[in-house]
Amino acid sequence: MDRFRMIFQYFQSNSESVMNGICGLLALASVKIYTCFDFSCPCLPRYNMAYGLGIMFVPPVALFLCSLILNRQSLVMLEEWRRPQGRRKKDLAVIRYLCSSIMQRAMVAPVVWIIVSLLDGKCLICAFSGSVDPENFVGFANASPVQVQQLLAKVPCKDDELMRNNTSRKAVSRYLRCWSQALGWSILLILIVAAFLARWLRPCFNQATLLQARHWSNYIDIEQKIFEETCCEHSRLFAHKCILHFFESMRQEIKLHSFSLPREGEGAEGEDDLLQGITGQDQVNKLLKMWYYEKPPL
Repeated sequence: MDRFRMIFQYFQSNSESVMNGICGLLALASVKIYTCFDFSCPCLPRYNMAYGLGIMFVPPVALFLCSLILNRQSLVMLEEWRRPQGRRKKDLAVIRYLCSSIMQRAMVAPVVWIIVSLLDGKCLICAFSGSVDPENFVGFANASPVQVQQLLAKVPCKDDELMRNNTSRKAVSRYLRCWSQALGWSILLILIVAAFLARWLRPCFNQATLLQARHWSNYIDIEQKIFEETCCEHSRLFAHKCILHFFESMRQEIKLHSFSLPREGEGAEGEDDLLQGITGQDQVNKLLKMWYYEKPPL
C-alpha cells in the first residue's frame, strides 16, 4: 500500500514529466498505428480525395482530442478560466501559459502522424492522383478525358487491370510521392527551426513573467489536487461518523452477535480535528459553494 502511495505521490509531484511521457507514447503509438494500418485507396474519381485526406487528417484530430483528455491541466485551465472572480483575481498570463503548454503537448502526436503519412506518400497519391496534368505523361495521350480521369484515379491501385500495363502509372506515382516527401521534410524542418528559435530566443524576453506564470500554474494544479484529497479524507471521516451513529441505535443487537463497537469518545478527537466542526450536509454544501465562488486570496 505504501508503495502505491509513493507512486501516486510521484505522479502528482511530477505531472509535467508524466504528461511529456504520455505525449511521447501517443506519438509512438501514432507511428505504430499508421504502419499497421491497411491503406486501401478506393481508386474512384469521386472518393479518392476524400479518403486520402481523411486518412491524413481525421486520425490526428482524434489523437489531438485524446491528448487533451489525458492532460489534467486542460481541465485545470478551463476551471480557472470559467470560475467566478470571487475574492481571488484571475491572472490571464497563467491561463495563457497553461493553454500554450497544453497545446504544445497535444500537437505532438497529430504532427507526427501527418509527417509520417507525408513521408510515406500513399495518402497524397490517393488524394491527388486525379489532379495531375495528363499532358505531362505519355501514357495518357491517346485516351479521352473521361478515360484519363478513370486512369488517373486508378494510379494508387497497381494491381488494377487497366493500370497494370500502363507505362505512366509509376511516373505519376513517383511524381506525387516526391511532392509528398518534399512537403513532409519541409514541415519537419520548419518545426525544428521554430523549436530552435523558441529555445534560444527565450532568454531575450522577460524571464520573470515566465517564472511567475509557471509558478502559479503549478500552484493552481497542486492546490486543486490537495483540495480533492482533503475532500476525500473529510468524506471518509464524515461517512465513518455517520455509520457509527447509525450503529449506536443497534448496540444491544450487535452485542448479542459478539461484535464490538468503539467506546464513546474513542478516536473521536482525531476525527473531530480533521472534520473541523463541519458535520452537517448543509455545512458541507456551503463550504464547497464558498470554495467555488469565493476562493481565498493568495
